[in-house]
Amino acid sequence: MSIRTEVEKFPLVAVSKKIKKANERIPRHAQWMLYVMVLVLSDALMTYFAFLLAYYLRFNAGFLAPFFDQNAKVSFKTYSLLLYSMPFLWLAIFAMNGLYSKDNLLGGTQEYSRVFRSIVTGFLLIIFAGFVDTTLFIARGWLFMAWVLNFLFVAIARFWLRRGVYALRKFGFFLTPAVIVGANQEGRWLAEQLLKWETSGLHLVGFVDKKTPATFPLFHDLVSLGTVEQLGEIIERYNIGEIILASSAISTRDYLLEIFRKYGVSDKVNIRMSSGLYEILTTGLTVNEFAYVPLVYVNKVRLTGSDTILKFLLDYVLTISSLLVLSPLLLALAILVKLSSPGPIIHKRRVMGLNGKQFYAYKFRTMVVNGDEVLAQHPELQQELARNHKLKNDPRVTRIGAFMRKYSLDELPQLFNVLKREMSLVGPRMISPEEVAMYKQFDMNLLTVLPGLTGVWQVSGRSDVSYEERVRLDMYYIRNWSIWLDLQILFRTIPAVLKSRGAY
Repeated sequence: MSIRTEVEKFPLVAVSKKIKKANERIPRHAQWMLYVMVLVLSDALMTYFAFLLAYYLRFNAGFLAPFFDQNAKVSFKTYSLLLYSMPFLWLAIFAMNGLYSKDNLLGGTQEYSRVFRSIVTGFLLIIFAGFVDTTLFIARGWLFMAWVLNFLFVAIARFWLRRGVYALRKFGFFLTPAVIVGANQEGRWLAEQLLKWETSGLHLVGFVDKKTPATFPLFHDLVSLGTVEQLGEIIERYNIGEIILASSAISTRDYLLEIFRKYGVSDKVNIRMSSGLYEILTTGLTVNEFAYVPLVYVNKVRLTGSDTILKFLLDYVLTISSLLVLSPLLLALAILVKLSSPGPIIHKRRVMGLNGKQFYAYKFRTMVVNGDEVLAQHPELQQELARNHKLKNDPRVTRIGAFMRKYSLDELPQLFNVLKREMSLVGPRMISPEEVAMYKQFDMNLLTVLPGLTGVWQVSGRSDVSYEERVRLDMYYIRNWSIWLDLQILFRTIPAVLKSRGAY
């Protein structure tokens, strides 16, 4: 049996055959055209129903009458122009904001962020039209409800359409086979991230290397499909639609030029190239021209400009509100900690902050003060602690401390760290200086954002998640940050805490 036949038995290679069959039934570009057509129809209908329901709630819903001025009742005919014309205006705004572009669809919370910005733009245009045309009566209650309902209807419809696409991907539709050119360390880091990003729509088939011939798995069931010289044959054989170049793997410039010469203008494949600085890409790159020479600038922090302001507002509004509501609980917990065992109420843990600046994170004390002496009696637990930085059955923990840990109540004092701008409500898991080395090539990424009171790791199993998985989850958060991702994590945090899975 030939090596190529053996290679095609591996799962990731075999799936590419399923994708090829799906594309033969409905070509890849036709699949996306159909999806965009359904999106356009869905957006138009959701916008129409949002405006219609807002009119009903504002002018005809009796149970809301006490909240509005009943003398401002306007006939349906007055609003008919807006009702029938807005879907077309909205579709134009959506299109201008890239909401029907393949690159902006099915890729996480950024799509919903674009929807929100587009709808805000549309309503600002309506408000402007009201100033210009004084005969156009626009009720503020109707405007507010139409804005909220419009976003909810469109976002929910897109959410379920996205789930439909994810289901179709099991049959090979809406998937693009991809290869990574370069099987060095950078190529493998790229592969690791892309394999974990299940909603990307990219299906990694394997590696193409400068010298490595077709062989058995090199990394996570990814095989070498052949050499760079065989790239054309590999593209045809596996229906490749995306070529991802790990630039540091190809030191010879001629190889890169040859690949771009052959496939750079092809309508069958797209070429994407890593920067060769993959391990620091989480901060983002900016291209500026100096003397007409484009130079890449690496941002020192992940969030800049309006992103920083949005996160600041979210942190302060929710933190101050939480402290006002939770102050009786904080007082009660402080008393219980003091009564449970001798020692201070607050434990200060020195951890890493933004750009490597160290600070003390506050927690309610959950351990006895002579914890080192207690742990010294359990050598096997010392080894577990050194390995995982967590102990499932920790003899140092007090009874009230175990209860607080179960429901993450011991971390509530970190709300004051948030107020001091040492932490954020949502972010990567805070780590001690000794843990930095365990993040390996990702240590620089971790320090580009504030650590979080909660995060992806918190809603994904907490301490039941392996250390390697925690690192991956932190990197996912940093690379994919948006205000919508923060809101999603906050929404999922309370159920995760109440379930107390992985809390110890």
